[in-house]
Amino acid sequence: MLVALGFFALGTVIYLLDLDLVFGGDDQPTPLWARLAVLAVGCLGTLFRRALPGLGLALALGAVLLDLTRGLGIPVVMVFIDVLFVVSLDGPRRLHRALIGIVAVATLGLTLTVGVLSTDWRESLYAGLQMFSLVVVPVWWATNVRQHRESARQLARIAELDRRAAVNAERTRMARDLHDVVAGHLSAIAIQSEAVLSMPADSATVRTVLKSVRENSLRSLAEMRTMIDVLRADDPVDEPVTVRLADASRLVESARAGGLAVEFEADDVDGLPVAVDLAAYRILQEALTNALKHGADASVRVERQVRRLVLVVRNAVRTAGDGSGTGLVSMAERAHAVGGTFAAGRDGAQWVVRAELPL
Repeated sequence: MLVALGFFALGTVIYLLDLDLVFGGDDQPTPLWARLAVLAVGCLGTLFRRALPGLGLALALGAVLLDLTRGLGIPVVMVFIDVLFVVSLDGPRRLHRALIGIVAVATLGLTLTVGVLSTDWRESLYAGLQMFSLVVVPVWWATNVRQHRESARQLARIAELDRRAAVNAERTRMARDLHDVVAGHLSAIAIQSEAVLSMPADSATVRTVLKSVRENSLRSLAEMRTMIDVLRADDPVDEPVTVRLADASRLVESARAGGLAVEFEADDVDGLPVAVDLAAYRILQEALTNALKHGADASVRVERQVRRLVLVVRNAVRTAGDGSGTGLVSMAERAHAVGGTFAAGRDGAQWVVRAELPL
């Protein structure tokens, strides 16, 4: 409504100043009310250019054809160009494609017609340029803007799909973390509880083991609650890194409380990349859990070199492994996920786990 009123007011001023004719002549001056009536028809098309683009374009075109009977005026041209641009930009796709063909045929047809009927080729060129500026330019401009909009929507859709895929992949990794964390803690609890049952009731070691069992239980519950909250979330969130390789001493103390003799030696591991830090912690956790189940007298060596972090866990083999093998697969996947290497196997009477992670 405001655009229509603005065009009508501006057109009225132009008519009053006699600055309206684009081309043609008005040998018999048209009354002002008639010119304003034609302009009103065009402005009425402005009202329907978005809601009913076909009707709006028909009204604007009708105003142009009526105005041509006296010589085309600037106010009607402005209204027609505005309606043509908006309809081409926001109208139905089928109407937009039809407009492209119509304006191309109309421009070429008028140019050729004037060229045939006129003896001066310059008149044909002039008519073609006028049609180009009046109808081709608005449709061309609207087509470019429309294509940019569609491209932006497609890119936004692709970005959304990529985001969802990244979220799903991240949640899958977090689910694997959930398995590793809870399985490690519960395995330690089971082994430590079994050790308590074989000790005298008044032994001081019993309190130490029960304290470790309690800490493992609370830590397992806390990490499970955090991970489940993340897995249930609808929006992408950062992975909650609740453990670091700098806290590896807790794993060692928990293993010792379960009856495993562990020699632990580690370089300074502060400032590691987050992915490497988390991967190394989980690999060490799984390796110590396996040592508690099947081994004895373990040793842990964490060496920080210039371009890589080397983690080696050795333990004497006590029993043959009867697990599902998911622990080794998990450790290997974590090492490979950060671009590192992983190896595990017997070395004489020892079982050796070795992971090299890039820094």
